[in-house]
Amino acid sequence: MMINEQEILQNIKDLVSIPSPSGYTDHAISYVSDFLTKENVPYYINHKGGLIATLKGKNDTKHRLLTAHVDTLGAMVKEIKGSGRLKLTMIGGFRWNAVEGEYCKIHTTDGKIYTGTILMHQTSVHVYKDAGDAKRDEVNIEVRIDQPVKTKEETEKLGISVGDFVSFEPRVEITESGFIKSRHLDDKASVGILMHLIKVIKDQRIELPYTVNFLISNNEEIGYGGNSNISEETVEYIAVDMGAIGDGQATDEYTVSICAKDSSGPYHYGLRKHLVKLAEKHSVDYRVDIYPFYGSDASAAIKAGYDIKHGLVGAGIDASHAYERTHVQSLRHTATLLLHYMQSELVL
Repeated sequence: MMINEQEILQNIKDLVSIPSPSGYTDHAISYVSDFLTKENVPYYINHKGGLIATLKGKNDTKHRLLTAHVDTLGAMVKEIKGSGRLKLTMIGGFRWNAVEGEYCKIHTTDGKIYTGTILMHQTSVHVYKDAGDAKRDEVNIEVRIDQPVKTKEETEKLGISVGDFVSFEPRVEITESGFIKSRHLDDKASVGILMHLIKVIKDQRIELPYTVNFLISNNEEIGYGGNSNISEETVEYIAVDMGAIGDGQATDEYTVSICAKDSSGPYHYGLRKHLVKLAEKHSVDYRVDIYPFYGSDASAAIKAGYDIKHGLVGAGIDASHAYERTHVQSLRHTATLLLHYMQSELVL
């Protein structure tokens, strides 16, 4: 049961390079569906635009579900200013300072793509005395479009309008020391892991004890990606998402993080203990942690009323919802734990 770290990294690099803020995820979903078609894995697309794939197990009366999401943070055009620049409204929970200075793309409704830069209106220190102190918010943040526009009318002639999606450049890089740094590792790192695990199970003809469904959701960043399309047979539901790193956290960039509690409350205690035992049995380096300002597709499913055991695991991601980073060791430990989990017995 060898995990190919380079395949996981390539999956992630490909995925983060596809713009997919919540509400604009068709291209990322198509990337996953093309992979599943190549691997001859059945899947369908739900009405929300998410993808559900299935690997049959010996027992098809009880199912497991693993989910990860391809939707990312992003923005929409809120207003075209008189200067021709754009005001934005957020998609997902980030801070404006986390994207200040970032390159972006504006995706018009007629399929055109324009590049730009997210800047403070008061950026020039030679003009604005408060350049460093002005509040980073939707009033002062704007997009400078890489087109010769000086008025609202000139920008509108490009085909740019209110409601157009704006995606952030990922700037993905894989270092010789084993790190991958990029925007949107939340949660495309997890999608890349699940894709690789599907390939491993198929290639190595691993027989699963229970049917496993894989939900690639597309609305997690706005709170409801994985709260539907859960089969009646599902008894265990694992969200594969990022582990949160910071002061007071146990999670790091080199292990798999197993969440005990987030802002929604505790995860299923028995399932969490089961994951810990599997990690210890198979020499998987792990950390149990609590994420204070966090919710997952698994907790969304619980809130929607599903009678399931729910859990949350993932690679440790530094600088979440900004320019993120993790290490290949964390990806490997996460993949290894999940592969053993899918071959284990259900929690009683």
